[in-house]
Amino acid sequence: MAKTLLLIALGLALAAPAGATTVYRTTDAEGNVVFTDDPDRGGEQVELEPLTVVPSRGEGRSGQPPARAESGEPRPAASPSAPFMPYDRFGISAPQHEATLPTGAAGNVAVELAIEPALREDHRVRLLLDGEVSQSAMHTDAFLLNNLPRGEYVLQAELLDGTGEVRHRTEPVTLYVQRASINLPQNPNNPARGN
Repeated sequence: MAKTLLLIALGLALAAPAGATTVYRTTDAEGNVVFTDDPDRGGEQVELEPLTVVPSRGEGRSGQPPARAESGEPRPAASPSAPFMPYDRFGISAPQHEATLPTGAAGNVAVELAIEPALREDHRVRLLLDGEVSQSAMHTDAFLLNNLPRGEYVLQAELLDGTGEVRHRTEPVTLYVQRASINLPQNPNNPARGN
């Protein structure tokens, strides 16, 4: 949200005429931060740093090798102008670690990832179930697992850069799945199988 508001502020600064580059930061009645170029709305004046301009792919190619990490190994990049930058946060936000999926869910679970900053256009994520690739790499932060049998599972996600190399792996999340069983006809979760 904060990044979106910052982009809006930068957009206002760029859209304003050359002489009117003043931006004001206010808070509305609901507590949301609002950036505006209207001084009548009040708020504090924001000093904007000069914008950094990065040449497009067709401009400014030096033909030099990719930048090297401190270890001396080359950093793979999707393009010469887009070196890999690590994510501040990459983890499974749902389900919670050691959560139990109830019988009524029929083995279906949504897996949601927390990725900050937002997933780059050239990066993909794939889901692992018990160490095996469950779903192929996609540009997404959510997966759906269907019809999991009863049991214990370990979920992990991997982030792949533009070259297909794994750059991040989440901490493992254990999930317990409950399913109805014919061996438990008196199951209290199944009201149709009465007393």
